[in-house]
Amino acid sequence: MTSSTPQRRTYQPYRAGAGLPQRTARRAPKSAASVRPARPQRPLRRNGGTARRPRSFTNPPLQHRHAPENAGAPIIPPLTDPESVRVIPLGGVEEVGKNMLVVETSNDILIFDAGFQFVSEESDAPGINYILPNTEYLEQNKDKIRGLVITHGHLDHIGGIPFLIERLGNPPIYTRYLTSLMILKRQEEFPHLPKVNIVLVEPWQRIKIGSTYIKPFPVTHSIPDSMGISVETKHGNIVISGDLKLEHEDGVPSETEKKVWGTIGKDTNLLFVADSTNAEKTGFSIPETRVHTNIEEIIRSVRGRLIIGTFASQFARMIHIIAICEKLGKKVITEGRSIKTNIDIAQKAGILTVQRDTIIPVQEIDNYPADRIVVISTGAQGEEFAALMRIATKQHKYIALGPRDTIMLSSSIIPGNELSVQKLKDNLYRQGAHIIHYRSSDVHSTGHGNSGELVWMNQQVKPRFFLPAYGYHSMIRCHAYAVAESGFPQENIIIADNGSVIEIKNGTELAVRKEKAPTELMVVDGFTVGARQEVVLRDRQSLAQDGMFVIIATINVKTGTLRKSPDIISRGFVYLRESQALLSEARALIRRTVEQNTAHMHPINLDFVKDRITDAVTGFLLQRTNKTPMVIPVLIGV
Repeated sequence: MTSSTPQRRTYQPYRAGAGLPQRTARRAPKSAASVRPARPQRPLRRNGGTARRPRSFTNPPLQHRHAPENAGAPIIPPLTDPESVRVIPLGGVEEVGKNMLVVETSNDILIFDAGFQFVSEESDAPGINYILPNTEYLEQNKDKIRGLVITHGHLDHIGGIPFLIERLGNPPIYTRYLTSLMILKRQEEFPHLPKVNIVLVEPWQRIKIGSTYIKPFPVTHSIPDSMGISVETKHGNIVISGDLKLEHEDGVPSETEKKVWGTIGKDTNLLFVADSTNAEKTGFSIPETRVHTNIEEIIRSVRGRLIIGTFASQFARMIHIIAICEKLGKKVITEGRSIKTNIDIAQKAGILTVQRDTIIPVQEIDNYPADRIVVISTGAQGEEFAALMRIATKQHKYIALGPRDTIMLSSSIIPGNELSVQKLKDNLYRQGAHIIHYRSSDVHSTGHGNSGELVWMNQQVKPRFFLPAYGYHSMIRCHAYAVAESGFPQENIIIADNGSVIEIKNGTELAVRKEKAPTELMVVDGFTVGARQEVVLRDRQSLAQDGMFVIIATINVKTGTLRKSPDIISRGFVYLRESQALLSEARALIRRTVEQNTAHMHPINLDFVKDRITDAVTGFLLQRTNKTPMVIPVLIGV
């Protein structure tokens, strides 16, 4: 392969349209909480959906909280040995999401992907928008960062860029064209950030970043322009798969796949870092071509309106659906902002050409016979405000379901969404609609290979060492087991955690250092980016579980007595109108506590009295209700 210099561009943003268990008293902070602006826009789930909170272009810039200089994990010695290479997964090996991998040599640091992880409703982080990989190690070594390489355009690989790019020193971003458009579209939500410097790359192009050469290669995934990366080191290549699967026929990889992986296998490969998301499933995944065939048959044979719920990130599938509709003379309606946005991006990227009258506005749905209408909609995961759920709950302005309508859920259920998807299906069935889903028909294929595909790839790459990545620990273990059962030396398989520092010396010696890169959770909390603040989250959890109990009392600072009966405000704890006896006892307790603790006290220490009230009222409420709301005394001295 010949070396080439990629085209470097700085892009303008693309615009497209009692005896009771003891509990710890929960105290309110002594200082008042600051007012926080509305949170930035966030999609509901990993692969699509609608946004809850729109973001205004007038919002203030992000605020970054940085760790103290001496905080965090033990200091990792700098890598100065030219015979060694260091690999550090900063995210993506203990979860699905927040993918980030670091490859470090004596001269350079290259970062691969910068994703975020969505926060589920069941998490212990109420109010948090996203979880990010911890970049403290990178910030400490910012002078060595030469570039950020993005494998594809899904949010678990690009979503962290707006929040992290400044912390990393705004390095150039190397990626393919479609992915660049998706990155730029996200950057529009953050107008205060400097323009990103994107360098477009092509498959098999040998690219020099700093003093290190990389070579992208094409991989099959659920989004076009996906790529793996081969990183050249002194003693062999580090091959990074990105997310991927194989195109195959009955377990036989296609000729294209054989050619790609055969080419990679001709090199001396030191380490293979590979996708583990679907490693718990044996054999081979359903090929996307079969899905396309089945969808085409459904579009052709359906007798009423067809509503297809899918991920907005399924570019190839949406393009295929539109092409089939054009062939059959059907009209397409797109419902959901993320789908409209991605169709615009696909058109700009040149991978989708649509006839002028194919896509029609939803307002015209009744202007055509039912069997000529196909709706592509967000919301297959049961997101509350997505288009499909609004249709299911009869809240959609233009689409009302009838018994002739067919719903096709062309997506699998993301773990954690089971209840919301079941609610969606129940609501759809209540309206008499016919439902087709991936468990009843092959209308969805994953973008991640099963263990059979993953083992085949490993056999083609023939690496000396193997690092399963991109998934929960169980997925990574299953991937490791499958590869070991295929004959790969088990001692050469590394099971890493986030922050593990893996060093390979002379191409033969592998060790995992005792020191780890910092792994404390980094979060996006409104307009703030930084380490998770446990005190804040603990208060939010307390409020969510037991509510709050606010006491407003006026104290005579000369006598230490209450001027009048205390006012009490309760939110999320008890209904005050039905709890008068409880409130009367609480008021009496507050009065006694104040008078007992201010007797002979000159001057009156309101903070001390406040603490005594908190302890007394917390214990009283626990004994009477088995709940410990956040007790907030507000004392006014007069």
